[in-house]
Amino acid sequence: EGFKEPSKSFDARRLLFSLGFGLSLATAALCLWQAFGAYRTESAFARNGEFAEQLAAKMAAEVGKLRTELNTVADGRQAYELVTNFESFDGVAAKKRVLNFLPSATDADLIQGDNVLDALGARMSQFGFAKSDVLLEAEFSGKTVPAHLHNDGGKYFYAMAAPIKRSDTTFGYLLAKFPVQESFTTLRAFNGPGNVSLIQKGLNGDAQVFSLGDAAEPNSNVREVPGSKLALSFAGAEPFKMLPLDGVFTPLLCGLLSLGMFAGLSYARSRPSLFADVASKLTSKPDATAKPTQATPRSDVLEKQAAQSLQAKLSAVKAAEAPIAKPIAEAEAAPSVHSLAKVAVARSMFRAYDIRGVVGDTLNEQVAELLGRALGSEVIERGLREMVVARDGRLSGPSLSAALIRGLQTSGCNVIDLGAVPTPVLYFATYELNTGCGVMVTGSHNPPDYNGFKMMIAGQTLAENSIQALYQRIEMRRFTDGPMGSVQSMDVSEDYIDKISGDIQLETPLRVVVDSGNGIAGAISPKLLQSIGCEVEALYCDVDGTFPNHHPDPSDPANLRDLKIAVKQMNADIGVAFDGDGDRLGVVTRSGKIIYPDRLLILFARDLLTRVPGASIIYDVKCTGALAPAIRGAGGVPVMYKTGHSLIKGKMKEIDAALAGEMSGHFFFKERWLGFDDGLYAACRLLEILAASGMDADDLFDEIPDAVSTPELKIQMKEGEHYRFMERFAAAAKFEGARLTTIDGVRADYDSGWGLVRCSNTTPCLVLRFEGESDVALKTVQEVFRAELLKLDRNLKLPF
Repeated sequence: EGFKEPSKSFDARRLLFSLGFGLSLATAALCLWQAFGAYRTESAFARNGEFAEQLAAKMAAEVGKLRTELNTVADGRQAYELVTNFESFDGVAAKKRVLNFLPSATDADLIQGDNVLDALGARMSQFGFAKSDVLLEAEFSGKTVPAHLHNDGGKYFYAMAAPIKRSDTTFGYLLAKFPVQESFTTLRAFNGPGNVSLIQKGLNGDAQVFSLGDAAEPNSNVREVPGSKLALSFAGAEPFKMLPLDGVFTPLLCGLLSLGMFAGLSYARSRPSLFADVASKLTSKPDATAKPTQATPRSDVLEKQAAQSLQAKLSAVKAAEAPIAKPIAEAEAAPSVHSLAKVAVARSMFRAYDIRGVVGDTLNEQVAELLGRALGSEVIERGLREMVVARDGRLSGPSLSAALIRGLQTSGCNVIDLGAVPTPVLYFATYELNTGCGVMVTGSHNPPDYNGFKMMIAGQTLAENSIQALYQRIEMRRFTDGPMGSVQSMDVSEDYIDKISGDIQLETPLRVVVDSGNGIAGAISPKLLQSIGCEVEALYCDVDGTFPNHHPDPSDPANLRDLKIAVKQMNADIGVAFDGDGDRLGVVTRSGKIIYPDRLLILFARDLLTRVPGASIIYDVKCTGALAPAIRGAGGVPVMYKTGHSLIKGKMKEIDAALAGEMSGHFFFKERWLGFDDGLYAACRLLEILAASGMDADDLFDEIPDAVSTPELKIQMKEGEHYRFMERFAAAAKFEGARLTTIDGVRADYDSGWGLVRCSNTTPCLVLRFEGESDVALKTVQEVFRAELLKLDRNLKLPF
C-alpha cells in the first residue's frame, strides 16, 4: 500500500525526477551567479562613473589654475617686452626670465613673431614635434590652447601655449611645461573592480594614455576634462555570463523560478502517495471492454456555454463594425522600441565628420532608427522641433530613410521629407525653411554597399565630438519620449534651381558635358545648368544606385575617362563631374586636362577677391603650395586647415571666411551663397567666370599656377589600422630641412615641393599627395616619404 519500492530495472519516472532536480538546481545556481555578476558590474559602473566625474572636476580645477598662471604672464608686460625686443632677442635668456614669473612651471619657451613655422624653421625636430603642435594650435586658434599631456622619459606633464597679443596683433607665443598634479596620484590609486582609463583627444582619434583596472573592452563612457585635451573613460566589472540574459532582474527572476521548481520537485518526492497517484494515472491503461458513457450536462455548465456563445456573437459583431486595420500612416509611425532594445551599434561608423557603414553589416534599418532617436532627442533638447530629411540614389536609401524618420518622430520631431535629392538641396532647404536642422542619408562617393548620414543641427554641421556624443547617447539609450512627430513631403528642387539661376546667368552660352556618375546629382544637374544658359550634354545622369558605368568619385582620374572622351567628341567648352551626392566637383577641359580642385580654388579666389578684398580663404592640407601665395597676391588671407567638410564649415564660421575649398572637390561659397559645400553651385560659378572671360578653358587655366603633382593616392588598411599607423608615423618620421604641418597628418614643405600623409576619415586608408616644381623635385620628395613610410612597415604597398 502507498508507494512501492521501485524495482531495480530501468525506471523512466525516477530518471526524469533526477534530471529535473539537477537541471533546476544548476539553472538556479547559474542564474543567481549571473545576477550577482550583473549587480557587481552595475555597482562598479556607477561607482567608477562617480570616481571619473569627481576626478575630471578635480583635474579641470588644477588645469584651470595653471591656465590662469600662463595667461597672466602671456597677457603681462614682461612677456610682451621680451618678444618685441627684435634687435637683441635671446631665446635662452628669455626662457630663464619668463620662468621667474611662472612658479608652477618646470620649463618654458618664448617664440617671437606670429608664424610658428618660420620662427622654428629647421630646428623644429630638435625643438620637439609635440611642443610644436601645441604652438601651432595656438597660432591657428589665436587663443590659449587646452592643456596637452606629454610624456618625457616616462614622466607626464601638461603643455600649454598662449599667444602674446595686443589688440588683434600677435607678437609671439608662450609655451609652458607644468608637472602633473595631485589628481594623477588619485587616478593611479584606482584598482577596480572595473576600469578607468585616461585618454587624450587627438586629430586622428583618441589615444589611451594608460588604463587601470580589469575591463578588457574599450570604454565608451567618457567624462571630459574641461580646459584640456584629456578625458576619463570608465566601465564596470566584467561579469560572469553563461546565459543569454541581460541586466540584474532577468537572471534573478529566472534563478528564483528555478529554485521554486527545485522546491516543488523536492516536495513531490517527499510525498510518496502523491507520486504514486500521479504515476498510476500516467501509466494506467483504459478498459477496452467498458462502454463509453455520456455525462448529462449540469445546468450551470449549460448556462456557461450559452454565455460563451452569446459573447462570441457580440465579438463578431464588434469586429465587423471596427476598422479592418490601423491607418497606414499610424502603423508606419509606430515606434519599434522593443526590437531596438538589444541592437548593437558599431562605433567604427561614427567618423570625424559623418556616419558611414556597410549596409547589412554595420548598418541596417534598426541602426538608422536608433540614430533617428538620438538625433531627434538632441534636437528636442536644444528647444527645436523640425528636421529636414533627404536621401541620395542608393538602393538602401528608401528603407534607411524611412527608419531614420521613424526614430525622429518617436523622439518628438516633425519631419520634412524631401525624398531623393542631392545633399546641397538638403542644406539649401534647412536655410530656406528656417529649420537649421537636417540629415542626409548618403554614402557620398563610397561603393554601392555603403551608406551613411551627414547631419546638421541648429545651423552647425556635426563633427568629431558632436558625432561621438550621438554614439554615446545611443549606447546609453538616452532618448526623449515626446508626442509623436509628424511627417510631410516637400519638393524644393525647383526653388533651389530658381535661387541659383536668379543670381547666375552666363554672358555667353557654353556647351557643357555633365557626368553625374549615375549619382543623385543627375536628377537636377542638367536642368540647373540649362537654367543659367548652358547647352547641356548629359552623361550618366540617370540615377542608378549600383553605379554601373563608373564610381561616382571625381577625385579619381580613372572616373573622368569617359568625360574626357565626351568633351572632345562633342566639341564642348568644358566638362563637369559630380560625386554620388552632388557636393563635390570635378572639371575636364577640351584638351582632356583635369583641373584639380586646388587650382580651381585659385580661380574662384581671384574672382571673389575683386569684390571682397581682404577676405579670408580656407584650404585644406592637401592643396597645392601655390595656393597661399596666389591668395595673398590677389589681396586675400590664406588659411590652411584640416580636411573634412564639416570641419571646414566650422572654421568658416569661426573666422568669417568668404570662401573655402578642399582638394577632394568640396567648395564653400559664403559670398552670394550660403556657405555650405555645393558641387552644383560651384560648377555654376566656374561657368560664370569662364563665360565672362571669353577665353577657352585651357587658356584660362594656363594663367593659374601649376606644378607637377599627383592626385590623391591611397594605401588601403584594415579598419582602425590607419589611425594607429599615422600616430606612429607622426612620432617617428624625420624630414630634415622641411617645414612641418601636423594639424591633419604630416605635411612636409620643402622649397621645391611638398608631400603629405594623413588618415582618411571616410574609408580605412592613408591618403597621400605630392607636388614638385619639376618631375625631379617631385620624385625627390616621394623618395623621402617612401623611406620614412617603409621604415615603419616594409610590407606597405606604396602607390608611387
